[in-house]
Amino acid sequence: MTDTASRGELLQRLVGDYLSQKQTQLLQLRRGGMEKEAFLADARHHISEKYLLPQEDAAQLLEDFAQYIFGYSVLSPLIDDPLISDIRVIGYDRIRIKREGKRMDARVSFSSEKEYRQFVDYAATKNQVSISNLNAIQRFTDTESHPEFILRFTLSMPLVNTYREPYLCIRKVPKHFPQMRDLVEAGMMEQPCAEALIRLFRSRSTLICGGNSSGKTTLLNALKETLPDDLSVLVVQQADELTTQFHPDTMFLHSVPQTAEGKVSYDLKAISIAGLTMDVDCFIIGEIKGAEALYLLNAACTGQLCAGTIHSSSPERAADKLVDYAMYESSYSRNELMRMMDCFQTLIFMKNYRVSRVLRCRGWDEDRKELLYDRIF
Repeated sequence: MTDTASRGELLQRLVGDYLSQKQTQLLQLRRGGMEKEAFLADARHHISEKYLLPQEDAAQLLEDFAQYIFGYSVLSPLIDDPLISDIRVIGYDRIRIKREGKRMDARVSFSSEKEYRQFVDYAATKNQVSISNLNAIQRFTDTESHPEFILRFTLSMPLVNTYREPYLCIRKVPKHFPQMRDLVEAGMMEQPCAEALIRLFRSRSTLICGGNSSGKTTLLNALKETLPDDLSVLVVQQADELTTQFHPDTMFLHSVPQTAEGKVSYDLKAISIAGLTMDVDCFIIGEIKGAEALYLLNAACTGQLCAGTIHSSSPERAADKLVDYAMYESSYSRNELMRMMDCFQTLIFMKNYRVSRVLRCRGWDEDRKELLYDRIF
């Protein structure tokens, strides 16, 4: 089996067997009901029974299959690369990556549309996700496959795409995320700025804003680890991007989207409301994007320590954005909500993975109907 095409065709056939005839074994493996060794033993037996191959070729097929099942096929080297943060599969032969903030071609591809579609089916099955016309857009997270990264998937199927191939985007979130000292060494900020942010984060509510992939979550992850051990912390998030390495009293809740197969769903609003009854000293929302903004704002106004990230083109506009979200749920006027925003006394603006500006809110100007800010850094 020296021919690469033949290897690929045999691997596709074997994966197809497990997606159709032996899906139970895949689900047992994912749910922890089958050990890796037992799964590979089952695959070895299946190859010997169904594939007439020389011993060396059978061993190669099993090795290819193991890499496919326990990794992510041709994407595995990209996932392993610590310098790559994002992977975008636009077509079977068009895979793009973001390496150190720069977008470029990945220089890898699937062999055909068929192989790519089979991979999409497998990735969904592996993560216990159903893809169909009723679930044409899916978001899911794999926290187990890779020792270094949490993998956040966004998948859209041809039903909603202009072209006939699925789109697959993968965001890699480091499990062993950098601490504040690491971020100083990486050039995200200077040491005096880091010391000030730690002090401010412990004493007043903080809003971290910026564009996509600007470092918002990375900084929030590091800052929350500096909170004293005697504070109880609750993190509410859509995807499991915020984790902890050291803090002993941190709980994490994530949203559960409704699917066509089930009616159970918990959005950020629902879990934020529940979270506020959990005897929490510090309330954190990983990414503010809806009605949960009102509950974070109300908590901050009562004096509770709060923090979150939000997309914004400037620190001054972050308050407007949060108020926009809060108005989805609120009977307050816009001016009333804006006046409440002075409880977020620290605003951090991220740009190109650096702390660009840090502002202190010194209150609401009733005459000008605007928040007043002083620049700290």
